[in-house]
Amino acid sequence: MTTSLLQILSLTAIPVVATILGGTLATFRTPSARLRSFVQHFAAGVVFAAVAGELLPEITKGHQPLGVVIGFTLGVGLMLLIRSWAERLERAPQTASSRSGDLGLITVVGIDVLIDGLLIGVGFAAGARVGTLLVVALTLELLFLGISVASSLGSSGASRASRILTVVGLSALVIIGALVGGTLLQGLSGLALEVVLSFGAAALLFLVTEELLTEAHEVPETPLITAAFFMGFVALYLVELAS
Repeated sequence: MTTSLLQILSLTAIPVVATILGGTLATFRTPSARLRSFVQHFAAGVVFAAVAGELLPEITKGHQPLGVVIGFTLGVGLMLLIRSWAERLERAPQTASSRSGDLGLITVVGIDVLIDGLLIGVGFAAGARVGTLLVVALTLELLFLGISVASSLGSSGASRASRILTVVGLSALVIIGALVGGTLLQGLSGLALEVVLSFGAAALLFLVTEELLTEAHEVPETPLITAAFFMGFVALYLVELAS
């Protein structure tokens, strides 16, 4: 158990560093809309490849239709609840102070980051290979998340130091989520493992289709931006083949 937790901790440090790096860079210079869209497309392709190439085959091996239904229902339901709450908080600044709007943003992002950490734990519940590839996939997503948070706080007038400290604090939730998931989900098998893996797959697919690609499509696309999704998919798939 100790070795496993140490492995999870060391690998989870990668997306943590990526989150802090993205937030710090955005604090000094906000990336262009097209660059953000390119990164979002690429990250979506990577996450989709992780689901298709690793999680779904593991789910298929279990042959537990009930677990799949329960897991996907819980995953989609939770993500819909979080999105509904996020939309209400986004409307709150129209009648509340800017500080309240920032607090709402930080709260929603904190929950999102915590779930990302739990998903890493879900991956390690299926095996070290699956967990490692999910770390790679979520690193890009969290890199963009750090950029997005720092940019949003900057537009509301937050100081440079507070933006960086906020991103650092949020990044710590990745480790907490991964360790909690890795501890509680170790040794699962049968229906319980099927539910957990299906939950993770549903949450990741929701992340790709309803968050990354939805935001990315707000920018007029170019052939290069569109191709970035497939570049990300192929890149992670090649990593899977080589491992």
